[in-house]
Amino acid sequence: MKTVTLNGAWKFGECGSVERYPVTVPGTVLSGLLDNGKIEDPFYRDNEYQTRELFWKDYEFIRKFEVEEKFLSEEKILLVCEGLDTLADVYINDTKVLAADNMHRTWKVPVKSVLVRGTNRIRIKFGSVLKFIENYPYRENREIRYVPCGAMKGNELIRKAHSMFGWDWGPQLIDAGIFRDIYLEAYSGAKLDDVHIRQEHEAERVWLDVQTKLDGAAEDGARIRVSVEGEINTEIPADGDGRTRLLLEHPKKWWPNGYGEQNLYTVTVELLAEDGSVRDVVKKRIGIRTLTISQEKDRWGQEFAFIVNGVKIFTKGGNYIPEDCCYTRITKERQEYLVRSCVRANFNCLRVWGGGYYPNDAFYDLCDEYGLIVWQDLMYACNVYDVTDAFAENIRQETLDNVRRLRHHACLGLWCGNNEIESAWDHWGDFQKETPYLRADYVKQFEQILPHAVREADPDTFYWPSSPSSGGCFDEPDSEDRGDTHYWDVWHGQKPFSDYRKYFFRFCSEFGFQSFPSYKTVESFTEEEDRNIFSKVMESHQKNDAANGKMLYYLSENFRYPKDFKSLLYVTQILQAMAIKSGVEHWRRNRGRCMGTLYWQVNDNWPVASWASIDYFGRWKALHYAAKHFYAQTAASICLEGEMAGVYLENETMRGQQYEAKLVLKTLDLEVLDCVEKKGTVKELSSELLIEKDYGELLKVRDKEEVFLEAVVTLSDGTVLKETEIFVPYKYLKLKKPQVKATVTEEKDEYRIHLCADTFVPFLELDFADADAVFGDNYLMLTEKKETVVTLKKEDITQGSFADAEDLKKRLVCRSVTDTY
Repeated sequence: MKTVTLNGAWKFGECGSVERYPVTVPGTVLSGLLDNGKIEDPFYRDNEYQTRELFWKDYEFIRKFEVEEKFLSEEKILLVCEGLDTLADVYINDTKVLAADNMHRTWKVPVKSVLVRGTNRIRIKFGSVLKFIENYPYRENREIRYVPCGAMKGNELIRKAHSMFGWDWGPQLIDAGIFRDIYLEAYSGAKLDDVHIRQEHEAERVWLDVQTKLDGAAEDGARIRVSVEGEINTEIPADGDGRTRLLLEHPKKWWPNGYGEQNLYTVTVELLAEDGSVRDVVKKRIGIRTLTISQEKDRWGQEFAFIVNGVKIFTKGGNYIPEDCCYTRITKERQEYLVRSCVRANFNCLRVWGGGYYPNDAFYDLCDEYGLIVWQDLMYACNVYDVTDAFAENIRQETLDNVRRLRHHACLGLWCGNNEIESAWDHWGDFQKETPYLRADYVKQFEQILPHAVREADPDTFYWPSSPSSGGCFDEPDSEDRGDTHYWDVWHGQKPFSDYRKYFFRFCSEFGFQSFPSYKTVESFTEEEDRNIFSKVMESHQKNDAANGKMLYYLSENFRYPKDFKSLLYVTQILQAMAIKSGVEHWRRNRGRCMGTLYWQVNDNWPVASWASIDYFGRWKALHYAAKHFYAQTAASICLEGEMAGVYLENETMRGQQYEAKLVLKTLDLEVLDCVEKKGTVKELSSELLIEKDYGELLKVRDKEEVFLEAVVTLSDGTVLKETEIFVPYKYLKLKKPQVKATVTEEKDEYRIHLCADTFVPFLELDFADADAVFGDNYLMLTEKKETVVTLKKEDITQGSFADAEDLKKRLVCRSVTDTY
């Protein structure tokens, strides 16, 4: 098979205008206008609102390309478009060859008849989706009135990433263009149209069932050769749809992060001519594993747990959204940074949320390599859909495209029909105002069309109709006792963090709390006069209604009012970390009843106040550092109910953990008032209460505002786990201004920051004004007079550098709670 790439240099411009600008494909209207200096950065100040108007226009992309006679001599030539966003009429040599209307599909059309030897011309006209929505011919009684928070009316009418129309964390930047590869593909006879690799596991061996489908008729004597890791295993005749089985003895299994290695095998499928020459080849990298969902009934109802290689794991992770509003800026380097950041914070799962897009192959390759299970939503979120015959066929093909593309990945954990739509039909008032026809269409779409398409292409991966759900058919989709749950009373309902402990969800796949990004990130989109959280610019970078007020409410419940803007940003990040930590620790303490937490959300698609733990520029917030601790395979926590304290150890390892535990009551001057000790063993894959103590009597003679609790759990391998808790809100603690002493030493590949203080220092932040860094730990609790050492690897320093340890020390900025007032 031969290919001619059409990536590279194109021209683009507004239809009807003579002006054309260079654009590199993959490229879009937004990236092209920015690169050519034709628009201001839509992320800066409130430029978003001016940029919106550009997308009422139609645009066209044009280029010339060369085709040789040898290429034209092939029997079939296809134009392959892996990503057209969205309403795209494609012309080659002024003949229309394609009318695309779905950015989530790969489009393939025959074009041999319109090509000529030598110079050819391709033109793609992208119609305005806003004009399409404005002129949409609704069927009688089927106009949809519901609009998701922060989005635009009509976003559900077109198969385009919903979040491009705005969301409660993202701007309304409704881009268009060629956002993935585009090329010509030529061949004679047959080519490999589809390769599906299934697994059948026995005790210490695995059968690979390799199913192939050909496009076209193979020549006589052609055959298909299948090899694993370069070793030829089998050949079969290429006489149509084929199937062969390969036996792997004692294969190395793939495990999620924290449970074992991420072993991967490359399976190569070749279409051979009679003379042995290779006519076509497909390579798939797979992991040998079993991976599904357990829904066994138990004393609490029905569990919802991932089972990997027979092991029920506690799922730890977060929700992933598109990493940029301009999809062509999402590079593999950015993806790897994000995936690696999740692994460094001890994630084992990412949920690809249904209001964005299906990421490219590189994203799933990275999740395979790093051991992140992917909960894969289909691309539907918080919307009502009118399921016409044309829409039904369009989404069926979309599903087949993406399921066939992704099904071989070791990381793929489940397919989920949509985000929150089943629950919305049950509980959201605005949804319930829609016509009964549209409610019936929900069942048709998510419980008939889509699961049938998924099972046709991937019968081995679990399908779940919605999130949250108890299994479909509007049967208590928000049940606490079965299925997965989204919980938002903390934040939207302004309930206290302690409310998490009232609920014992089987799997909490969404819960979240907002914070502002770092000051450096705010500087990127503001002027000095904008730096007030209620300024027009700051509110334009806050897409959740009344959210800034919510943050101030929670701040007032927990901390003293900050003295300045920078301090306010810092405190919101501390609140965010405290909130999510409260929920995760509670649910991990109840392992077995709850088997997973995926907080909302991991990342941003622009600089904004949001629920993300990593901001748009990749800067870790306090929450992401906290996740390193509360998502660790072995994690300690303190559950404080009134004056009764319990120390727990969550052991997610595959072996028992011997421990020595202490629960210590200290003064703010670090004097020990009381200490309880215990030794023991916590069995594998479990959570246990280690120490319990009632401090009622002690606190009759000690002021709660002058003491804190510290749990110290030392494991047999030397790992020391520490957690702190307080009896009153931080705003009431009689904290002293600390004198934090910092010294820095330098090793070959890292710096070591040595910190000590003579008083309790909560949430000590380490930062640099003129560089970015991911520290080994941050937002520290200094609880003893001996030094605490934080490592900083040199490879984790970006946007700046240091001459030596002394230079780093001079530029190190430390801040704790008492510095905010």
